[in-house]
Amino acid sequence: MNYILFDGPARNALLPFTFTRPVADILIGIMTIRQKWEMRLGSTTTTLTEEYLSDKFPMVEMEENVMINASFIPNAFLAELVSNIESNQAIFKGEDVIAFYTSENQEEVNFETYEIIEFEGECLRVEHTWDIFSKNDAAIQEDFELLTEDRKSQPIPKSVNTIAKENIFIEEGAKLEFVTLNASTGPIYIGKNAEIMEGSVIRGPFALCEGAVVKLATKVYGATTVGPHSRIGGEVNNSVLFGYSNKGHDGFLGNSVLGEWCNIGADSNNSNLKNNYEEVKLWSYETEGFETTALQFCGLMMGDHSKCGINTMFNTGTVVGVSANIFGAGFPRNFVASFSWGGASGFTTYMTKKAFETARLVMSRRGIDFDEKEANILQHVFEETKIWRKD
Repeated sequence: MNYILFDGPARNALLPFTFTRPVADILIGIMTIRQKWEMRLGSTTTTLTEEYLSDKFPMVEMEENVMINASFIPNAFLAELVSNIESNQAIFKGEDVIAFYTSENQEEVNFETYEIIEFEGECLRVEHTWDIFSKNDAAIQEDFELLTEDRKSQPIPKSVNTIAKENIFIEEGAKLEFVTLNASTGPIYIGKNAEIMEGSVIRGPFALCEGAVVKLATKVYGATTVGPHSRIGGEVNNSVLFGYSNKGHDGFLGNSVLGEWCNIGADSNNSNLKNNYEEVKLWSYETEGFETTALQFCGLMMGDHSKCGINTMFNTGTVVGVSANIFGAGFPRNFVASFSWGGASGFTTYMTKKAFETARLVMSRRGIDFDEKEANILQHVFEETKIWRKD
């Protein structure tokens, strides 16, 4: 069967992260949503997403296809249900479609003519940006069980202090010495060729993906994911960093999500709790206003390629778009539009010529080309988001 992951109605609520990727390629837990589906189904997938993303994330349609709503995270029961779907069937949870069968020559989809299968079980779903960190605890637990089933961890080095070592899994090539790992509160997964430097103290659940690094004497509280080839230092709590991002120095990052190719300057901090302890509101690209998260703790949402200078301070519930560059004293406003350059004293437009030069240099340091596909995506984001920039 040919499986196609589609963005669905959650796409706009997941901006700025879905400006530069389909919903399926959001990282939560140890793997992206796509990787979870592919592992559960034993099959590759393609994507139905925004047209400007389709060169990088193409859709392959065949004679028989199953369309899957990428905001749903599969567990074993849901994956089995989807893998057994047949012609003219659709799987729903309440009013929301999870998956449905289509054929190549099918002109339209009318669910009134379908046999509806109701999914009555529970599963994780990513519908808002803050779901990425607030549901990361459960996502790490599920991924850990899936990835480590019937497998044996690499030996834990003798110099490592451990609590509940049965909940620790180390992949081949990982390096760690003289660190403390407490997996009594959740599993700890250390990916292939990852490194935890000396003096670090980590409490699970925690996922360190392939090639990622925890720098000297870092403190990590639970439910944190460090994406492939990303780096963290200082103090990190309940946060998710996508691939190739750096928070490599002292400073606090809490209840936050960083996209790819982000960089947090030394001694930068974000607030994750309001002084009056009220529920945090976040900027919504859908309503163009601030909406409640129903969370008391919520920090920084930062889109791909955005960066901040040393000693930057972010207020509780700050949303930063794509390719923003923030610096200077004081708190910048809690919504920073994509391609903004500046800080608390004001912003100007970060022109694409300069932004692309920086992206090219940053990516080349990791051996990755900033190619035409990447440039076209960012150019589209630049045009789409100009309504929120005020020069």
